[in-house]
Amino acid sequence: MMKFDTVIIGGGLAGLTCGIRLAKAGKRCAIVSSGQSALHFSSGSLDLLNVLPDGTAVDNPLEAVKELIKLAPEHPYAKIGAESFAALAAEAATLLAEAGVATVGEAVKNHYRLTPVGALKRAWLTFKGYVTSDKADALPWKSVALFNADGFLDFYTQFLSDEMRKMGTECKVHTFNLPALENIRQNPTEMRSANIARIFDNENTLNELADIISREMGDAEAVLLPAMLGVDCRDGVAKLEKRLCRKVAVIATLPPSVPGLQVQTLLRRYFQELGGVYLLGDTATGYKAAGDCIEAVYTNNHGDIALKADSYVLATGSYFSQGLVASNGAVREPLFGVDVAYDKVRSNWYERDMFTAQPYEKFGIITDENLKALRGGKKVDNLYAIGAGLAGFNPVKEGCGAGVSMLTAMSVADKILSKK
Repeated sequence: MMKFDTVIIGGGLAGLTCGIRLAKAGKRCAIVSSGQSALHFSSGSLDLLNVLPDGTAVDNPLEAVKELIKLAPEHPYAKIGAESFAALAAEAATLLAEAGVATVGEAVKNHYRLTPVGALKRAWLTFKGYVTSDKADALPWKSVALFNADGFLDFYTQFLSDEMRKMGTECKVHTFNLPALENIRQNPTEMRSANIARIFDNENTLNELADIISREMGDAEAVLLPAMLGVDCRDGVAKLEKRLCRKVAVIATLPPSVPGLQVQTLLRRYFQELGGVYLLGDTATGYKAAGDCIEAVYTNNHGDIALKADSYVLATGSYFSQGLVASNGAVREPLFGVDVAYDKVRSNWYERDMFTAQPYEKFGIITDENLKALRGGKKVDNLYAIGAGLAGFNPVKEGCGAGVSMLTAMSVADKILSKK
């Protein structure tokens, strides 16, 4: 038997945020993580609230959350409450900074981040070094030099340059080649952002890139590159700016996401430094219950060795990470079998227009006002649910996925600490 104060199932943004907050308070926590999370698909920014359920665009999330709660009383933010929302958003930004994740942005005003296809999208926090703007239809520069590695297909320079020109920014596209890329290029399937980024952990390679850019950038106001300037090295942008004496910024690529991998690593490292136990590559397979409480959780790697705790947190995510599993006629939570909100009529799960809000996005785990999971309509006293697996919100259309993950995680950590 392994004994903890809290066992968290799921090692993504929600699980790590909850674990860090509990560990900082001196609690002994374990996180069971299969190893992959939605962070690996991060586009370089985190959203708090971009659009209300009625389609109204949000500039100030702190003001808009009150209207959100009126429109969607089952939204996870409604269970946090408008008063706690602002405080938790500020504390979430502080937590990221403490873990070494440098960001720009604030909860009182959304800014805009450039997407991989050249659109400007609202964001709450964007990782430092990425292309951002205060305006919805313009970049901060009149001319840029856009560079890409020769043969790297997950970065669409044509889309980007076309969209930049529409915003009034002249964009010249350049490609570069480096000796260090040759080994990767021998296998086209290896030409992925994470693999390329690792060659820039070597400062000599970064210096070679700086020499190429210096010769070709001309009089452009800024130099833009795909987000792959190192995995372990996180100051590639700053080093290039120093060498080039020019503004340098990066743009997200298609997954796998280098910034997502970096954030996951930093949060995990911080959690472990605080004394947390991170069970990487493990999967929760079963549990033991007594009445309305969970007594123990069992995992694939630990077999009959039980993970016992006073409280348990379900942070397994949604469909992508199999925190929710959909069959032809039902949506279920596969580990504890807790109650899930979904439409019983299968044809009502989706809209034919793929660009409209899809009903299945709002399906998820049902909780009480304290985010305790329900089973058979009754709360499980020591089992909480957080993050993407919760019912009542559409993370895609509302632009609130990261915010829900972090704020519900911190709210639940506080409830565990106060024994609510």
